Amino acid sequence: MTEKTVLIVDDEPDIRELLEITLSRMGLLTRSAANLTEAVALLAEAAPDLCLTDMRLPDGNGIDLVAHIQSDYPQVPVAVITAHGSVDAAIAALKAGAFDFISKPVELENLRNLVLSALELGAESSDGVDDDHGGLIGETPQMQRLRQQIDKLARSQAPVHIHGESGTGKEVVARLIHRRGPRASGPFIAVNCGAIPAELMESELFGHVKGSFTGAHRDKSGLFQAASGGTLFLDEVADLPLSMQVKLLRAIQEKTIRPVGSSEETGTDIRLLSATHKDLTGEVEAERFREDLYFRINVIGLKVPALRERLDDIPRLATTLLQRIASDMGISAPVLQPAAIDRLQAYHFPGNVRELENILERALALAEGSELTADDLQLQAAPRAPGGQQLNRRRDDRDRLQAVAGDLPGYMDSIEREVLGAALERYQWNRTEAASALGISFRSLRYRLKKLGLDQSD
Repeated sequence: MTEKTVLIVDDEPDIRELLEITLSRMGLLTRSAANLTEAVALLAEAAPDLCLTDMRLPDGNGIDLVAHIQSDYPQVPVAVITAHGSVDAAIAALKAGAFDFISKPVELENLRNLVLSALELGAESSDGVDDDHGGLIGETPQMQRLRQQIDKLARSQAPVHIHGESGTGKEVVARLIHRRGPRASGPFIAVNCGAIPAELMESELFGHVKGSFTGAHRDKSGLFQAASGGTLFLDEVADLPLSMQVKLLRAIQEKTIRPVGSSEETGTDIRLLSATHKDLTGEVEAERFREDLYFRINVIGLKVPALRERLDDIPRLATTLLQRIASDMGISAPVLQPAAIDRLQAYHFPGNVRELENILERALALAEGSELTADDLQLQAAPRAPGGQQLNRRRDDRDRLQAVAGDLPGYMDSIEREVLGAALERYQWNRTEAASALGISFRSLRYRLKKLGLDQSD
């Protein structure tokens, strides 16, 4: 097997020597450059399997070299060495296309982990990427662009924030980024931040030591440790309490965590992905989400399109979902009649792909025969253009005013009770799913259910 080569770019001879010794002990060949000009010349002679570059060079900076490699040698991963605490520099490097960064003074164990991940990425790139869509079904331009972005982001270790409406498939996207990257053989740990009580959040993420609080009868590893060597996916990250946001920010910046009750910090080795259906910028403006954490997790943003933005994907998507549902039920999948497909494409889909799956599952359970008709779907085409409906709106407004009957709070409670009840029925009283579909936190849903007498905790 051909030995791997690493290009080291640093103007300090001592740093170059330390890196050369460490990498040679890993069985790697090294070539070294003291500045940007020498590095460009060595790249032209032969592309390495990995490049390690200091951020500050006598005739430029590491960002310039990252950009050059991205343009002329896109198959070569490049990692940047930054000064301790230089968060802005690290973020700039990742945005420019760096695979990862490491801070000075360089900890050798972290360096070895980074190098092994980068070389594994290069090996996967040479073998080519499989054609499996990983659950992302559709061939519209929006979906093709999303897949291209996923393939590019999989080659980086930069934190990615995935945003989109509820039910669009944000976790599917996160899993695909993980599976196509160098950490694919490691664990993928997904956590819904809105489903963990605030008082348990720190222990769940960072772990705790025995005796650190009432009920801590033994040491427990947290989700950061569980995701070591792999990917940690924080879903509904906007639901994190502000106190926890501070601790998460430090864990990301320092790449260390401190279990509850421990006096020692532990290094972490994770790829961080996050998601929310909320407008995170709006949450920052409303001071419900820290701006510094926003910039740290949103190094690269990735939008998952709503289903109504890719209507041409519905026929294939619906057919695939029907086949999957029918297979789970142990029956043959029926055929969607053209009128049924038209009905689906006329619908607004506030719940997106998740809602489409629920609609098809219900239709399949109730329908008879080898075809699904438009009526089997039990859908009304969503109103798209309200023009010419002023008279109906005035009547609706008058009816609503009469329904209030001097008791606005009671009327609003009745509406909320109806909406919450419908959501819980749709998700078979799974509160986490219902809260996600409604765009509220699990704690908020629990409070509302208790207030409105819908709690079924018994």
